[in-house]
Amino acid sequence: MSLNAETLVRIALDAGALIMEVYATDFDVDRKDDSSPVTEADQKAETLILAALKQADPDLAIVAEEAAAAGDIPEHEGRFALVDPLDGTKEFINKRGEFTVNIGIIEHGVPVMGVVYAPALNRLFVAEDRFTAWQAEAEPGAEVPASEARKPMKIRGAPEAGLTAIASKSHRSEETNAFLETQNIAEIISAGSSLKFCLIAAGEADLYPRHGRTMEWDTAAGQAVAEAAGARVTTVDNDPLLYGKTERGYDNPHFIVWGDVTPS
Repeated sequence: MSLNAETLVRIALDAGALIMEVYATDFDVDRKDDSSPVTEADQKAETLILAALKQADPDLAIVAEEAAAAGDIPEHEGRFALVDPLDGTKEFINKRGEFTVNIGIIEHGVPVMGVVYAPALNRLFVAEDRFTAWQAEAEPGAEVPASEARKPMKIRGAPEAGLTAIASKSHRSEETNAFLETQNIAEIISAGSSLKFCLIAAGEADLYPRHGRTMEWDTAAGQAVAEAAGARVTTVDNDPLLYGKTERGYDNPHFIVWGDVTPS
C-alpha cells in the first residue's frame, strides 16, 4: 500500500489539533541530549503521526526527529518517510505561531511528496507529487480541504526591483549575510520553521539561504513543496540536496532555496 497526499494532509491536520491543545496550556520545556528544546507537543504529535503512517502503510520506514534523538532509526532503502512533528519548537515556546508539522516522503534520495502545516496560522502547503503543489486554509483537526478550496502554487517571476530573501529568525549566520550581499536583494523578511520553503513556493519570497545546521526531517517536506512549485533546492556548491545521508547522521549540508533566480 502506498500513501497519497490526502492521507498525509489528514495526519498533519490531526497532529496540528493535538499541538494546539498543548499550545493553549502552560506546558513544560525539556532539553534533549544536544540541548535543543522539546515539549509535550513534539512528543505527542510524533506518536500520533507515526501510528497513523504505520496504519496507512505498514511497510513504510519512518525516520522521525524525536525517535531519532532517542536512537531509534530504522533501516531503510530507497523509499522512506521523514517526520518533524513540530518544526520551530522555539517559535512554539515563544508563542510566535510560526511552527509547522512536516511529513515528507523520499524516493531514492528525492522528496516526492510532502505536507507542511502551520496550525497556529491555519496555513497548509502540499506537494502531491514532484510537480503539483497547492495551499489552502485549514483549521487544526478540520476536514481535508476540498478541491475547490485548494490554490495551486507556483514560484513567481523574479521582481525587476530586486529579490525578497527570507532568512531564519532564530538561526541567522554571518555566512548567510555574506551570501545575501552577492544577490540583488530589495527586501529581507524573516520566518520560522519550514515556512521559509513554503513562502517561496507561494510566490511570497524568492530566495532562502541556509548556512547553518539542519537535519533531513527539518527540510524534506518543505523541499517537496518548494520543488513541486518550481523552486530549486541546492547545496552551496549547486548540487541537489538529497536525502538518506546515513553517513552524515541525517545532517544536511548548507543549502539554498532558489525561486526564479539563477545561481551566481
